[in-house]
Amino acid sequence: MIAEVPTIAIDMVEFLDNTSVLPDEFIAHRLGMIPLTSHDVEKFKNTRDCSCDQYCSECSVEYTLHARCDGDTPISVTSRDLVSTDSSVVPVLESADDQGILITKLAKGQELNIHCIAKKGVSKEHAKWSPCAAVGFEYDPYNKLKHTDYWFEKDPKAEWPLSDNAKEEAEKKYQTLPDGSDAPFDYNAAPDRFYFRVETVGSMKPENVVIMATRLMQEKLSTLEICLEDDQNPNANQFSNDLGDSMEPW
Repeated sequence: MIAEVPTIAIDMVEFLDNTSVLPDEFIAHRLGMIPLTSHDVEKFKNTRDCSCDQYCSECSVEYTLHARCDGDTPISVTSRDLVSTDSSVVPVLESADDQGILITKLAKGQELNIHCIAKKGVSKEHAKWSPCAAVGFEYDPYNKLKHTDYWFEKDPKAEWPLSDNAKEEAEKKYQTLPDGSDAPFDYNAAPDRFYFRVETVGSMKPENVVIMATRLMQEKLSTLEICLEDDQNPNANQFSNDLGDSMEPW
């Protein structure tokens, strides 16, 4: 979910004019970390799979930003000032009143004029493509497996309240030993249910991140299964190749 679910993020920045107090590299880094709506990310090609020379509408989105301060009061340049060529890929805003993410401030006479290219990518290449702010998980909310030793002063149940995940399962009694006494925990038990909590940066919905991550995992497992089958039957492909070479075309 963090490393391999693709999103859209600004990857190339061309500075036409920058007379602000921040250097080009600083502003370019800020632009790259601005989350962009990526609900339709699957309609875009990866750059390496696209036939264009550098970028095109099939693999990228263009942005422009031009701001100048002509008054005596400094102005704030935010992600709201980015103008996108694709209405489905725009900077993430929490509400209509959200002023956007601050990029820089301009004093009187200062100007910022840039041209940006956003591309599809995954967080394994750079963190700016990660759709998630955080992913946490929990298993065994009742601590039946005793994998956690709670530090407490008086009462562990009062000092360590159960999480909401405990509502999804019942607290089971531990196994009974041959002598009739209760075991401290089930020695043969193993984790079989995991509760994930997904928080996104706003570029995608959490449920879509989970669905895409699950599909990616299934594809990886399918590829691994095929490779293992080919490795266990090395002559199968050789036989089909020999047969194909010996057959006459229709």
